[in-house]
Amino acid sequence: MPDSPSSLPEEVPAGSAPPAHDGLADVSVSEPENSLPGVALADLAPALQAACARAGWQQLMPVQSLALPYLLAGRDIMVQSRTGSGKTGCYLLPMLAALSPELRAPQALVLVPTRELALQVEREAATLFAGTGIDVCAIYGGVGYKKQMDALRAGVQVIVGTPGRVLDHLLRHTLDLGQVRLLVFDEADRMLSIGFYPDMKEIQRYLPDRRHTCLFSATYPPHVLRLAAEFMTEPDMLSLSRREVHVAEVQHLFCEVKPMDKDRALVRLLETENPASAIIFCNTKANVHYVAGVLQGFGYSADGLSADLTQSRREAVLEKVRQGTLQYLVATDVAARGIDIPALSHVFLYEPPEDHESYIHRAGRTGRAGSAGTVISLVDVMQRMELERIARHYKIALTELAAPTDADVAQAASARLMTVLEARYRGLTGLERMRVARYADLARDLARPQEPAPGQAEGEENDNLLLLAMLLDACHQERLREGRFFPDAGPAPEAGGTSGGRAGRGGRSRGRRGSRAEAPASGPAAAQATEGSAAEERPAPRKRRRRSRGRRSGEGRDGAPAAAAPDAGGD
Repeated sequence: MPDSPSSLPEEVPAGSAPPAHDGLADVSVSEPENSLPGVALADLAPALQAACARAGWQQLMPVQSLALPYLLAGRDIMVQSRTGSGKTGCYLLPMLAALSPELRAPQALVLVPTRELALQVEREAATLFAGTGIDVCAIYGGVGYKKQMDALRAGVQVIVGTPGRVLDHLLRHTLDLGQVRLLVFDEADRMLSIGFYPDMKEIQRYLPDRRHTCLFSATYPPHVLRLAAEFMTEPDMLSLSRREVHVAEVQHLFCEVKPMDKDRALVRLLETENPASAIIFCNTKANVHYVAGVLQGFGYSADGLSADLTQSRREAVLEKVRQGTLQYLVATDVAARGIDIPALSHVFLYEPPEDHESYIHRAGRTGRAGSAGTVISLVDVMQRMELERIARHYKIALTELAAPTDADVAQAASARLMTVLEARYRGLTGLERMRVARYADLARDLARPQEPAPGQAEGEENDNLLLLAMLLDACHQERLREGRFFPDAGPAPEAGGTSGGRAGRGGRSRGRRGSRAEAPASGPAAAQATEGSAAEERPAPRKRRRRSRGRRSGEGRDGAPAAAAPDAGGD
């Protein structure tokens, strides 16, 4: 097996792929060194063929044809393929051969970033597993617990869920993962961008030592490779790219916007892309100061770097970037030359460079040391023509990116904020939950629809709802400065070798509160994260009540004063 996922497998020309790989004519495929031959639908076991027939599949998708042999062989594997390419069928079909219908306990856990994807996977699994005795249950946040708890008590073999709600059920003792044989991360890059990493690490404590793990992601930047290293042992890498970035490549995108809308477009892109860290390049020091001021006004951890700064000031700014305390650096070409920032995920060009060579210099700040990276250029109509000339000159594949809408931004920010609120509520002690419950009625009143006030325009929000939105925005602003996916700013570790996370249950004796990632919160914003009213919530687990006795003096966890810590999540 390869030593690590960052070691790129050999490129396999599409023409050399087995005949079974229909649709691979325009797909670039990278397979492991010890690759397995692909399969066609007719090569599968009868039970798997019957499942495909139930789903109406006439043939296998390319990613299914190539990945199924590894999954059926029980090899840990990371699969890179675009969204909608058939990855769900990849990991569901092998479950028919690996799971036991007679054992009424969860044997496979699929973690997904959103409730919509959880429901989609549940529907596809129900079709594939129909009549086999294998049942599936989707568990996700934003709804009550009763229906999910009833399904878990009845006994299901496959759990599809968002990390936050899965952790909730584990803490309530309504879910036992002791029999899990297969762990799947679907759209791992999206899960990490939302902030689910602490929850995923917490869930790992409940998993058996021996299991088969597979990871699916559209891209493999450093934070995804880090996740693989902590959950998998010497995984194989299978990559399918249809004119898209895959491992250790830089994706070149451009977004066409009006000149006066560039600042708003940049903010929207930062919200939807949620970079771990980024440089925003401008052509003039005036634009550097303007853009840095805009980002700071929105609450981002940002600062400018240009030729008019003193050398000591430049060094101070760069040191903050290297230490991970500054998420966004706005810079000119002159000031940014020679910068080497580890794990830089994104480069934004607020305007195209004045010469062709500068584009390569700017883009080269990301995708270093074999990591993936993304370069996004903001251009108007005339600048787009210049950018396309640069792309032709260097034979760069440019892809147009639609400008995010306000609805896109709201959805992305809300998903991340929900992970924070639910994680904070999970971290409360019994007394703290009682304190929060005092505001449940107020939160309900604020969220209740009201009659329009005299002179209020149609569609305009009422004052009470805006008060609640203000509290949520305050929580969002509090978390903006913690943009990294992981608490440390070092490079992603190699995924080869046995991961430290395989300790499994061995770490439970130390208690699960040690990795808790949120400090207590109170007020209507926290109450809004509950499932209706406080009466609907169960009391904290017995262990948590015992441990809370030592904090009467006001100390936080681990004996330190309570303070905010990196994001944990729930969906």
